[in-house]
Formats: sequence, structure tokens, C-alpha cells
Amino acid sequence: MLPHEHSALLMRKASLDEVTVQKLISDLSAPDEVIGFHVQQAVEKMLKAVLSARGVHYRRTHDLVELLDLLPAHGISYPGEIDEVRRLTPFAVAYRYDEIPEEMEQPLDRAWALDCLRRVRAWSESVLHG
Repeated sequence: MLPHEHSALLMRKASLDEVTVQKLISDLSAPDEVIGFHVQQAVEKMLKAVLSARGVHYRRTHDLVELLDLLPAHGISYPGEIDEVRRLTPFAVAYRYDEIPEEMEQPLDRAWALDCLRRVRAWSESVLHG
């Protein structure tokens, strides 16, 4: 698969996670871990789409910190506020499969999570189509 095809596939897959988030975000019975997981997954796929489009090889990982660090290492700039998505990394594995630690007893700030998702979508689309 060519890099631009793989990138487009990742963006389409990210959209599926976004649909899930949009359907669940206002449902107070939907667990924060599930919403956080889908926000993290969408962001992860969008970061990978940008990396893929630029021909950057990345290992199979859910670590948003690692993916973000690859961007400037390969000359890809991003707005500083996107750095906040690093906080979503535990939703990929730790909060999904393990007991949620006490520091996560605060509910997920759903408005913040949705805003992060939208900012990463806008940035990634500007990189891919700009």
C-alpha cells in the first residue's frame, strides 16, 4: 500500500472512532474509559496518518508520546496545544485492561477530550491536504 493510501485509510478509521465518541460523549452512563479509549484511538490514527504520508516509519505502538516525538524528529511541526494529547496515552491500554488507578478517579473531562480530538483532526487534515 502506498503511503498516501495508508494515510487515507488511517484517517477513515479515525473517523469511525470519532463517530463513536460523538454518540457516547453526552451519555453519562457511557464509561469514561470507553470514551477516552476511542478519543485516544482516533488521535493515534491521525498522528500515524501524518507520519505515514510523510514516509516516516513508526513501530506498532499506542504510545502517543512516542508518536508525537517522531513528528519534530522528522521535520513535521505541530501546534503546541496538541501536546496535551499525551494525557490520553493511558486510555489505550492501561485504563482499558487494568484497574483504573486512584489518580484517575476524577472523571474524564469530556469537553477537553472532544476538543483535543477536533484540534488533532484539523491539524492533521491541514498537513495532509494543505
